[in-house]
Amino acid sequence: MNGPRDRPKGLILGGTCELALALAPGLIEKGFFPVLTWRDPEGREKIDVSLVDYSGRYETVRFNLGDPLSLETLFSKDPGFDFLVDFAQGDYETLIAAADEDRIRVYFSENVASRAILLKRVARGMLRLKRGRLIYVSSSAAERPAPGQGVYAAAKIAAEALYRNCGLELAGKGITSVILRAGYVQAGRGRAFLETNPEIIRQVPLQRALEAEEVTETILFLLSPVAVGINATILTLDGGLSAGKTGIAKH
Repeated sequence: MNGPRDRPKGLILGGTCELALALAPGLIEKGFFPVLTWRDPEGREKIDVSLVDYSGRYETVRFNLGDPLSLETLFSKDPGFDFLVDFAQGDYETLIAAADEDRIRVYFSENVASRAILLKRVARGMLRLKRGRLIYVSSSAAERPAPGQGVYAAAKIAAEALYRNCGLELAGKGITSVILRAGYVQAGRGRAFLETNPEIIRQVPLQRALEAEEVTETILFLLSPVAVGINATILTLDGGLSAGKTGIAKH
């Protein structure tokens, strides 16, 4: 992984998800050099097919939060990134009283402990560069979880705390962070959920789900120099879902 250093180089965790694949062209066209992560060969192929028009202007790398060896490989090849956009999140939804204890341990190890180690490595590389931007794409479930989302929401909140503290601790060194809490989005698992639960949109004051482009354009703004003052904080992008009481909007 040796992208041109005249272009800001960024690590995109969860690089095979629909939002990451929608973000990558925008990054490339604005002069960034994204490095998208994949977990299996099918994921790598998915990235290459999606970005076929951008050959040579991005890279891919195998990375799995649950695999310490992939962490070592990632940073042995490229110790420094100008920015990080983190879409990665395991999906484990179950009622707390019914949760499998071994899965709980593994889930938090991968999504919290391994993420903390990753952030340490990324931050140290940014310290050498004397600059950096960290963006964590969280979920409105962190504030407003549904039954069965307790484990998922707890991991999201823990990850938010890690990113917030990076911004608190490193802003004086030129490294800032921001958490973006997205609501219902017409992409990936969000689209599948909305297809089976269309009535949920009535709870959103905006009365619709977000489009992938709205999320990716927000991320591009947060990567711009004018957004540097948005640091160590949470931005909510959910159409107003979490602003009021739970319930069906009446019109």
